[in-house]
Amino acid sequence: MTTPNISWFADIGLSDRPSVGGKGGSLGELTKAGIEVPPGFVVRTEAFERFIQKLDKEEPLRAPVEALDPDDLDNVGAVTKAIRERIENEPMPADVDDAIQSAYKDLCGDDAKAPVAVRSSATTEDADDASFAGLQDTYLWVLGAEETMKMVRSCWASLYSVESVCYRRRQNFPESGVAMGVVVQKMVDARTAGVMFTRSPLTGDRSVITIEGAWGLGSSVVSGEVTPDRWVVGKLTGEITTRDISDKHIRQSPKTGGGIEDVELPEAERTAPCLSDEELLQLKDVARKTEKHYGKPQDIEWAVEKETGKILLLQSRPETVWSAKDAAPVAAAQDNPMKHVMNIFGGKRS
Repeated sequence: MTTPNISWFADIGLSDRPSVGGKGGSLGELTKAGIEVPPGFVVRTEAFERFIQKLDKEEPLRAPVEALDPDDLDNVGAVTKAIRERIENEPMPADVDDAIQSAYKDLCGDDAKAPVAVRSSATTEDADDASFAGLQDTYLWVLGAEETMKMVRSCWASLYSVESVCYRRRQNFPESGVAMGVVVQKMVDARTAGVMFTRSPLTGDRSVITIEGAWGLGSSVVSGEVTPDRWVVGKLTGEITTRDISDKHIRQSPKTGGGIEDVELPEAERTAPCLSDEELLQLKDVARKTEKHYGKPQDIEWAVEKETGKILLLQSRPETVWSAKDAAPVAAAQDNPMKHVMNIFGGKRS
């Protein structure tokens, strides 16, 4: 049930992005579409707003950010560092603290140290016309409600990283319209994880799905720490036309006491494909269903659960690179359409 501070995935969708951010809205939308995601909830942007407004009254916060020159990195670094420290050290409002504690217990049951992922969900991310992916923080294998609370504040603070602020300033986003939801969801103990694209990221071909994966958590693929295995699968036929199996030297795994660590892989596992053909076809089907629901090409994060082999989606956002090229005019508009013909010959005919 949605409250002033918390929304559960089942109750939200893309239309709720102003209150739950891009990632939260997407996970709710996937849930409504019958596509399996790890269960969870979102700390709503209203909680962030009240938190930031309190800080802003004590000492201006948003006005100094709007005044920053994105090319003056020293000043941006000094201002944003001070803001992040204020956010991370400020006590959580009591009602937000209570709401997160209660939602964590509802999500995790009696396990007081159940692992969760705490993921930033900015209102400006994953929109069709701007991609903020990677500019805010994600924390994996967070243990317990108190640590979850700490990471929620860290996610809020990440909205004021140098990279994020410089991006917003260059795009002229008003700070009053920028807010942060935070996703909290059960952690997937992934045997294999990665990304997939419902059109080729290399050629833009919409008849194929490109799947990339590696052993362990998908963070190693997203961050580029591991060169993933890569397959190209026909969207309709299921034919696997490309198989690039890489040397995957590490696996990112949960660390005792929380967080993740890199684990060296034995030789045989390094060069073994991390997905079976059957799993590739299952991923292809999930990707098609997701693209059909959204009605446009998608960039999808996925994981295969270690114990059950179940495929879960962790995120789906609009593909932006080729979609932007599709939207761009091929040539400038001309009053005389024959000028396009003439331009083939450099503007004149010999």
